[in-house]
Amino acid sequence: MKQARDVYVIGSARIPFAKSMTAYRKVSAKEMLSAPLAELRARYGLADAPLGDVALGAVMNSASDWNLSREAVLEAGLHPWTPAYNVQRACGTGLETTWQIASKIALGDIEDGIGGGYDTNSVAPIEVSNKLRDILLAANAARTMGERLSIFSKLKIADLAPKVPTNGEPRTKMSMGQHCEVMAKEWGITRVEQDELALRSHQTAAKAWADGFYTDLVMQFRGQDKDLLVRGDTTMEKLAKLKPAFDKVAGTLTAGNSSPLTDGSSAVLLASADQASKRNWKP
Repeated sequence: MKQARDVYVIGSARIPFAKSMTAYRKVSAKEMLSAPLAELRARYGLADAPLGDVALGAVMNSASDWNLSREAVLEAGLHPWTPAYNVQRACGTGLETTWQIASKIALGDIEDGIGGGYDTNSVAPIEVSNKLRDILLAANAARTMGERLSIFSKLKIADLAPKVPTNGEPRTKMSMGQHCEVMAKEWGITRVEQDELALRSHQTAAKAWADGFYTDLVMQFRGQDKDLLVRGDTTMEKLAKLKPAFDKVAGTLTAGNSSPLTDGSSAVLLASADQASKRNWKP
């Protein structure tokens, strides 16, 4: 076993978070993911030398983005010798990538690296049906127009329906919100308690923005300079008027006390003590 070394956070960057299908509705995954990398490159001179590794990821990735992390590294202008790989872990991808990069530094495998991730529901991948996929592949392999027409004649209207990604659990067919309703009932968590927590969360976030806490943490992106999800002016009265979002009859979760589907990206630069000293980075 190698002796584990200390690992230091050099800096981080993230774009403002926005509710899905709003501010970033037409922003590609590559543009969103490369933005915080470009910010770190500019702050810490990451175009001058390759990093040890970059790990980035998302919960929902398109098949066309199979090498997205590497493409984001190049798009952001990091040194082209910098390697990168994708990670996918539901709701914990960014933490997982950061842990992996930190572990590599701690064990002496690399001296520095970036962990981070993104998610967007605004440009979520939509697939064709299995039947349409099979027909398209067969038609592509056909040698004559007659063969292609024969293959396409087997196509039905129902086969054209797209497969839209969901956050439903495959076994229960329930979303996270629906599962949370079950949990709230089993644990006896009341609507009032949930609304009170939501109110404190928004008030604390609004105060943090007003106090400048996020000034050096959140970068400008697409005309936005702060999170678009914070409702500092909400009240218990406003929250109480909202209807249940998942269990319409006896539910307690609403749009006001639940997390919205969100678009955003972030990245953190990590390094060993020796590398920080060599590159004049302040941990």
